[in-house]
Amino acid sequence: MEDVQKHSVHTLIFRSLKRTHDLFVSNQGNLPEIDERLEKLRRSIKAKDSYGLVLDKAVKMGEARKGAGGQMPGDKLLAITEGSPEGSSSAVVKYNPGGGRITEKTAPLVTGTHTSLVRASLAGNSGDKGANGGASNLQLIPKKAPTIPKPKWHAPWKLSRVISGHLGWVRCIAVEPGNEWFATGAGDRVIKIWDLASGKLKLSLTGHVSTVRGVAVSSKHPYLFSCGEDRQVKCWDLEYNKVIRHYHGHLSAVYSLALHPTIDVLATSGRDSTARIWDMRTKANVHTLTGHTNTVASVVAQATNPQIITGSHDSTVRLWDLAAGKSVCTLTNHKKSVRSIVLHPSLYMFASASPDNIKQWRCPEGNFVQNISGHTAIVNCMAANNDGVLVSGGDNGTMFFWDWRTGYNFQRFQAPVQPGSMDSEAGIFAMCFDQSGTRLITAEADKTIKVYKEDDEASEESHPVNWRPELLKRRKF
Repeated sequence: MEDVQKHSVHTLIFRSLKRTHDLFVSNQGNLPEIDERLEKLRRSIKAKDSYGLVLDKAVKMGEARKGAGGQMPGDKLLAITEGSPEGSSSAVVKYNPGGGRITEKTAPLVTGTHTSLVRASLAGNSGDKGANGGASNLQLIPKKAPTIPKPKWHAPWKLSRVISGHLGWVRCIAVEPGNEWFATGAGDRVIKIWDLASGKLKLSLTGHVSTVRGVAVSSKHPYLFSCGEDRQVKCWDLEYNKVIRHYHGHLSAVYSLALHPTIDVLATSGRDSTARIWDMRTKANVHTLTGHTNTVASVVAQATNPQIITGSHDSTVRLWDLAAGKSVCTLTNHKKSVRSIVLHPSLYMFASASPDNIKQWRCPEGNFVQNISGHTAIVNCMAANNDGVLVSGGDNGTMFFWDWRTGYNFQRFQAPVQPGSMDSEAGIFAMCFDQSGTRLITAEADKTIKVYKEDDEASEESHPVNWRPELLKRRKF
């Protein structure tokens, strides 16, 4: 009985294998035939891509020798040496200019200390001296190791003024284009306008029914725009200090807004995972930018592409085509929520902040430039000025000052808390430089607004640049 079972199992396995074999054979017959011409073209393209520099040199050398009446360049052997000891083997690339074919053989290396191109004859170049006085070495220019540029010296910053007046967490700041006053919005639902020079309160605007999360001042109109957790986006006429337009459309809290610098459009973003583009005058929702899968915490606008950039709690940064209303590029390098994006005022670059890193990007494609590491908290906000200073503020009240170009952290400190406030109220929610870039204004969880300025008495001798690139290299690799 067992023999019968074994025989039937073997028969089944054999049939199964035969069926599989027949299947593969039948499929093989359906494969297209190899086109020799295309295969040759593919090989020549690959050869040009891999050995382009070597082949160009070989062709030039051949032409030079042909012109000088020397040996005709039918087949050339180029040994690529990497400074190895005598007798070790290397790949010898044989190149035929007519067919573009490359074959690799193993041959003893010519001794050399630098990467060089050595012209070799078919018989080998040991002791062979031709009309040109032996095989001449064409030295390749060695690649320089990437150097980390030394950071520029920046004066340290110090606290110059603390402004109190809000009854809730101060969530947003905007400086007026004339640099005379600035506006803040807070958890007490009030927008306050302060004199920049004296720090005195000029005006309070009430109208929001929940926390004000974003403010922006137009450079072309006497308008102030605000948004909040009440889903409202308002346009205030500063000549009458009244709301003249509402932009309805967001389905949840609105966290950020930005004004386009050249055209009359407004960008807002919020907890409904969208960013919206509004026509400032007609109040029309021009585009709804969908694609993020979580709260869009930050939106910025610039005059050149990408005109809109958003950062979201889904850990991505998106670059948008404003005309089409579609996402051009999604940057997925961050591992955690992106809460802040800042444009450099003069360079065609921007930075995005997340608890894992601050990352710098180059527009318009969003090419990654560098990581700036050091924060150990959630980074809520950033600001950059024309002097190359990047500032970031954390949820634990820490402020880090960086050199934009090198990512060198030249100053860090804990923002002093308001007497009577709790330790947990040491967060920085928003920050921005004034129009001159010499004063930094921060909005904090202890209900105060703090103004910082550069220390005039500091010099390179008193506060030297403690630049240790070897530590950076060690950490990087």
